[in-house]
Amino acid sequence: MADVATVAIGVVQAAGIVALAPFLTGVMRKVKARTQKRVGASVLQPYYDLAKLLKKDEVVSDQSSWVFRAAPWVMMVATVTAALFVPALLPLSPFGAVGDVLVVLGLFGLARFFTMLAGLDVASAFGGLGTSREMMMSALAEPAMFMTIFVVSLTLGGTNLSSLVGAAAQSAGFVAVPSMLFALIAFFIVILAETGKVPFDNPATHLELTMIHEAMVLEYSGKSLALVQWSQSIKQLILLALLVNLFFPAGMPPSLDAGWQVAAGAGAFVAKVALVAALVAFVETRVAKWRLFRVPDLLVMAIASSMIGVIFYYL
Repeated sequence: MADVATVAIGVVQAAGIVALAPFLTGVMRKVKARTQKRVGASVLQPYYDLAKLLKKDEVVSDQSSWVFRAAPWVMMVATVTAALFVPALLPLSPFGAVGDVLVVLGLFGLARFFTMLAGLDVASAFGGLGTSREMMMSALAEPAMFMTIFVVSLTLGGTNLSSLVGAAAQSAGFVAVPSMLFALIAFFIVILAETGKVPFDNPATHLELTMIHEAMVLEYSGKSLALVQWSQSIKQLILLALLVNLFFPAGMPPSLDAGWQVAAGAGAFVAKVALVAALVAFVETRVAKWRLFRVPDLLVMAIASSMIGVIFYYL
């Protein structure tokens, strides 16, 4: 059973992820705008958008059922719960042995499942279109994600997030191992797919020929749309936090005993996440969106990269 201090740390880390997730989205949009020679909106614009949506009424299709209304809440609860499992500033999870990386992936799968149900529930052509495309992408992205986690688990031992991040922090040189390099490539590609970034999807457009995730949530408005957008930002920050803590753990303090190390570790974590987010935004501006039937090629490349990582581990 986790002690009070560990639970408090986990709650603070999760609260920070939930609160700062829209800010990270704003930073990524700002980087994209700057690389495209535009001024761009303020980095606080996602907060303004959420506040505006939370004040608005909802328009709900008369063809929808309770699934459509419940899906945003399931997405939000699932992502916030996943944030409780993820060690961000310290290699500690408040749920001890339950804080498993597979649980986090399962919560993401639950959120995706209800999102797809909501897209089908409104009897909209766009919803069905987006759901079918999302199913195709997830069928390839999830194996790549699991294979990546498999490589990390083999290298560090186990699937408990606290143990994985703690072991990574103590052996920072393991990232240079060939198996981890291939796993890193696969994980980066999966993050682009899971967060709907170019070349997989373009969240800035509502063109029906290119919509994937946006098509499933196109019928949402008001508070429900705010929950959907907020949960997407939280998921994005969780994935980036996993990437930097598992593959670039330098700077993470081993415990709360050294106060200055905790402060330095917090600064290092923010800097690493900001750098990776800026890299993702830069890739979006330098790569064109791929045709839908070419997208599986990139996901298969991620699966192949993670499998090569497994082979290198056993060599």
